[in-house]
Amino acid sequence: MKLGIMQPYLFPYVGYFSLIKYTDKWIVFDTVQYIEKGWMNRNQIIHPTKPEATYFIVPLKKHPRETLIKDVEINQNENYIERINGQFSAAYKKRRAPYYSEVMEIINSCFSKEKKSLSQLNICSLHSVCKYLGIPFNYDIFSKMNLDINPVHDAGEWALNISKALHAKEYVNPPGGVDIFDRKKFDDANIALKFLKINFTPYDQKKANFIEGLSILDLMMFNSPEKINEMLDNYILI
Repeated sequence: MKLGIMQPYLFPYVGYFSLIKYTDKWIVFDTVQYIEKGWMNRNQIIHPTKPEATYFIVPLKKHPRETLIKDVEINQNENYIERINGQFSAAYKKRRAPYYSEVMEIINSCFSKEKKSLSQLNICSLHSVCKYLGIPFNYDIFSKMNLDINPVHDAGEWALNISKALHAKEYVNPPGGVDIFDRKKFDDANIALKFLKINFTPYDQKKANFIEGLSILDLMMFNSPEKINEMLDNYILI
């Protein structure tokens, strides 16, 4: 079994979904501390008039610094759904993005007042995109698994010990995490440690300069599911 473990990001970039497609099993890792100004409650899309990217942001209720991801709640008192819809309309509808209607259906199905927790929203974003792209999303939420794992002594051992408990043969991570893992520990456990590096494929964003690494939603606005799947398969394993 090829295993992937990641925190639940908000409509993350193409490399995240390339990892999901590559793996057999996915763990939504929601029991670590929420970090401000990451990719949990925001992501980037093209700006409607400027050459740079812009953020769309989900507002959060105030919470203590040590709050875990699974316990972070959305601030429903702000009209964030209307604001985000307006951002996407300005950035993509006015550019006549060919898949605007289909993608907005996905966005609106996830951004609803019924969703109280940020983790719930983000899992919806992952599940909905995978369904649209035809990618199997065989996942579990770590906080609900009651998985018995060995004690963790450093950040890199979370993946190692979860992989051991699930009898995974291979663990795959984005290349940004290379430095936190001890390859020898994985070798000793007979678990192959690999890093998947996506090769960004430029596409027509209907603007002068291409911006890579935006939310998967940008990619979906301009490309068919078939084309996106080709992009997901354009990677190297380290």
